Amino acid sequence: MLYQNLARPVLFRIHRGDAERAHDTTLRWLTRLSEQRQVRNALIKLNRLSAPVTVCGIPFPNPIGLAAGLDKNGAAVGAWPALGFGFAEIGTVTAQPQPGNPKPRMFRAKASQAIVNRMGFNNDGAQALAARLQGSPAVDCPLGISIGKSKAVPLEGAIEDYLQSLRFLYPFADYFAVNVSSPNTPGLRRLQDAGALRALLGALHAEGQRLAAGRPTRPILVKIAPDLTEPALAELLEVCLDAGVAGVIATNTTLGRDGILPAEDDVAAEPGGMSGRPLTLVSREIVRFVHRETGGRLPIIGSGGIMTADDAQAMFDAGASLVQIYSGLIYNGPGVVRASVRRYRKTASRHRTASHA
Repeated sequence: MLYQNLARPVLFRIHRGDAERAHDTTLRWLTRLSEQRQVRNALIKLNRLSAPVTVCGIPFPNPIGLAAGLDKNGAAVGAWPALGFGFAEIGTVTAQPQPGNPKPRMFRAKASQAIVNRMGFNNDGAQALAARLQGSPAVDCPLGISIGKSKAVPLEGAIEDYLQSLRFLYPFADYFAVNVSSPNTPGLRRLQDAGALRALLGALHAEGQRLAAGRPTRPILVKIAPDLTEPALAELLEVCLDAGVAGVIATNTTLGRDGILPAEDDVAAEPGGMSGRPLTLVSREIVRFVHRETGGRLPIIGSGGIMTADDAQAMFDAGASLVQIYSGLIYNGPGVVRASVRRYRKTASRHRTASHA
């Protein structure tokens, strides 16, 4: 309530509707927190609740994570466990540094609790991220790194582009998320087609084995779009299973605009991907479909429209093993992280009791 009634209104008012400046200001504060080890460690003890779970061979202190997009350059990696997160996914990062799309490129629909963005993978590049992580304080939670295609690289060069990012960042990730589903890089979603995706995943798997040098390989997950038809999604999942993918992240932002209130049609008219409350049911149904279609063989990280602890639990009930939060953090503050862990623990305890009855 403190965040919603004080911090958020002040932050939103300072930047008068400039969502990206508000985001950058918040990230600067969190970067400073990340660098203050004593304060950060005290906050980790205070805020992070334990609900251990192992997914893809990785032990997570709790199953509530930060979604990719908020900390593209890994500037605040130490701050996320201090806010209660059990893991964090940074990026999306590309092999080449790039400025992203022209500004303005991020828009809030506050009454609808939605965000529309067309950022375009603005980031410092994989090599710069590797150097930053090399010199960063301990992350204190599992770290996922989302990798995408550099905009300047044509689709026929996409595989080598992804491989460059994998090589630079392999020592620093607990898992990799392969982003082939952002709507903001021209042509990127064509990499979700069966043939293109099979070739990309095969190359990443082979390179991961080489980089692991006989040790366990880093799990590779595929982030999928919410706008795929069921036949297209079923085909994509078949490719993932055949390629030995460790899991999927469902979902990225949507090109749809259902759920934005008529009073915010100006935001709805902006090109880009939409996240937040309007994506809640869409992403949940995609998670439910993936779980049913794969018979539970592919672990799922549920992402998209998780604004409350009830939303997080509904994702778990739909078949997710972990969940990620982005817009819920922006609109409802870090309290949603702790509330989601508490709800998960309560539900898991009730299920254990029922199974022993």
